[in-house]
Amino acid sequence: MERHHKDGWQIAKLKMTLVDGAEHFSELPEGNVLSGENDRDKLVYCVTDVPPWYLCIILGVQHCLTAFGGIIAIPLILSQGLCLQHDSLTQSHLISTIFFVSGICTLLQVMFGVRLPILQGGTFTLLAPSMALLSMPEWACPAWTQNATLVNTSSPVFIDVWQSRMQVLQGSIMVGSLFQVLVGFSGLIGLFMRFIGPLTIAPTISLIGLSLYDSAGMNAGNHWGIAAMTTCLIILFSQYLRHIAVPFPTYNKTKKFHTTKMYIFQILPVLLGITLSWFICFVLTISNVLPSDPSQYGHLARTDIKGDVIGRAPWFTFPYPGQWGLPTVSLAGVFGILAGVISSMIESVGDYHACARLSGAPPPPKHAINRGIGMEGLGCLLAGAWGTGNGTTSYSENVGALGITKVGSRSVIVASGFLMVVMGIFGKVGAIFTTIPTPVVGGMFLVMFGVISAAGVSNLQYADMNSSRNIFIFGFSMFTGLVIPNWILKNPGAIATGVVVIDQVLQVLLTTSMFVGGFFGFIFDNTIPGTKRERGIISWNKAHEEDSNITIESDEVYGLPFDLSARFFSSSCVRYVPFCPSPSSSPSEGTPESSDSLDVLKDSAKKDSTHIIASVDF
Repeated sequence: MERHHKDGWQIAKLKMTLVDGAEHFSELPEGNVLSGENDRDKLVYCVTDVPPWYLCIILGVQHCLTAFGGIIAIPLILSQGLCLQHDSLTQSHLISTIFFVSGICTLLQVMFGVRLPILQGGTFTLLAPSMALLSMPEWACPAWTQNATLVNTSSPVFIDVWQSRMQVLQGSIMVGSLFQVLVGFSGLIGLFMRFIGPLTIAPTISLIGLSLYDSAGMNAGNHWGIAAMTTCLIILFSQYLRHIAVPFPTYNKTKKFHTTKMYIFQILPVLLGITLSWFICFVLTISNVLPSDPSQYGHLARTDIKGDVIGRAPWFTFPYPGQWGLPTVSLAGVFGILAGVISSMIESVGDYHACARLSGAPPPPKHAINRGIGMEGLGCLLAGAWGTGNGTTSYSENVGALGITKVGSRSVIVASGFLMVVMGIFGKVGAIFTTIPTPVVGGMFLVMFGVISAAGVSNLQYADMNSSRNIFIFGFSMFTGLVIPNWILKNPGAIATGVVVIDQVLQVLLTTSMFVGGFFGFIFDNTIPGTKRERGIISWNKAHEEDSNITIESDEVYGLPFDLSARFFSSSCVRYVPFCPSPSSSPSEGTPESSDSLDVLKDSAKKDSTHIIASVDF
């Protein structure tokens, strides 16, 4: 796969390239099993195929688990800025809400958006400006909320503390997402892509991971032994054991009981690492190896600290818009969110092309890309209204899973969307995740945030890094992206223009590392003289180009469902609507040209499916 962006295994999406391919995740129906060395790289199901229902459920569960790391990490990090460190029950509600909204947004994207099998979930690009907003002096958590003995989670005072912060976050995200809706449905995304290249994206994404080092250190520092163990397990599974197949007992009518090999370490390294560390912490807790005194080092590694949250959490909960109160708007928050939204949009375009290649679909036409970006903006709007404290974006780790399983059917992602909605409704599910010991979470962060930073740097492969011009732009952007936010945080009164609103906007923007680094990268890359080849623009654009013999835009793939394209967009006037398919652009349904193209694309996906991107999405 030629596109290595996104946020990504995530997380977003963090990108690790898994080379040499893999066998199918689970055994497929006998009639669809491929044989021969070359056949191993062919798709079993392309984007429009519908696998058996049980295979949809199995692979749907896998996609949910693959996105687990990124989706769970966001509420856990946000809880620190929302003053919810000692309110596990509310944390569980946040986790349930983000699962529920991610499922809804996934269904909307697959059915009415870009129409590719691409999963939606929380994004780290909005996490950085959100934490910058919550770190402002007026939103700093009161000292008493940091002491577990002083926190009464049912107190109206405490509820007002965290809900007021959530409300301003919600409103800022909702207003900022309107920009993405406008850019997507108006077709302006193409204009943005002309001015943004590798030297803008690289520092922007890298600084997302680097700016979160404090959160990773605080969590891991509660017990460095447990955190190191978690990190080592994730590295062991994802890097050293990823090509080892594990036999699992299976049954079908033809072969009866037998074993089939699954590359479980390659697909679920984070989940396996967290689960094993979690279990070890449980054993150390019941054997009283870990201290029971809250004042002693290592107490937060115990699994019984939040044990009552599972009992207190309701079996069923139904998240709804405005559940935390009426959203408010902060102009400073809106500007910060816009920086994250722009970054998310650009990387999603790359995900669409990668997903189309791995799912056996034609290259995504402009109207499908516009609709996909617009639908992601709508998803951020819904996430803000529901109160996840975050937005949504395309998950590139799930794009990588398509290449691993060789199943590119969007029916599988529809199943994933429904499963995430169900997980959001069952309150006990979210409660279970909140009991993960903080050192285990810290160990996960050490891997995730490190890979995010490396994912940003990987974008420099398109630019000529032997050029002193490019070295200066990247180096200066990275360094100022670290220096300026650090200085502003240490000198909160330094910004004093006399206008409170302007002070707040500058405070949020200048303490958001990804904005500072991306801003300087954008300005210098577009003003300092340099050839397009030197800047990486030629290679960057080439990464989005497809084979010249594959040019058909199949209405079967990108047309709207329920025959909406034929009913409402058959007029020639729709050619002027950026998100509508042009009547003359797609071959008529059932023509040999249209049907043959999908078969060609189904086989052509093998060229790139041996290079799988697995990332923790932003």
